Amino acid sequence: MSKEMVSRPAMFLIILILCAFSRPLCSATTEYLSVQVKQGQLRATPSFWGNIKSVLAYGDRVALLEDRGAWKLVAIRKVKGWMHVSALSSKPIVLQAGKTDVMTSATSSELAIAGKGFNAKVEAEFKSKHTGIDYTRVDKMEALAIKPGQMQAFLKQGQVAAPKEPAP
Repeated sequence: MSKEMVSRPAMFLIILILCAFSRPLCSATTEYLSVQVKQGQLRATPSFWGNIKSVLAYGDRVALLEDRGAWKLVAIRKVKGWMHVSALSSKPIVLQAGKTDVMTSATSSELAIAGKGFNAKVEAEFKSKHTGIDYTRVDKMEALAIKPGQMQAFLKQGQVAAPKEPAP
């Protein structure tokens, strides 16, 4: 056996090991997104019919793994799943007071104006300006909470199936 034949497989092995260990260094270019809704649903498939794997909170940061238009495969704390683009923002959302970038995040009033829903302060202000409106039914609707299992049972009972193609 010649010296050259032994060194080629050894060289190949060294290159293979270097590639394996340098891969984490390339992850510095990972794109991160923020959950911009009160509760973002992480789904098993890129569809609103997909089973919910986890529920993420406003401000949670997720790593973007795959982009399928309106659906993003993301990861957080070793959990992977699909989120709709409407629940995500490319801007970091900081919730800790005293941080310098808090001022660059959207305020609660801006979020309410953007259609993300009233917060307690904005709602109280609105109610004080519109005293002739009965909010009883609105308050009841806001208190409704449908659990994922209930939604799945409802869809099954109504024979509602996921579309053949994922939503855009």
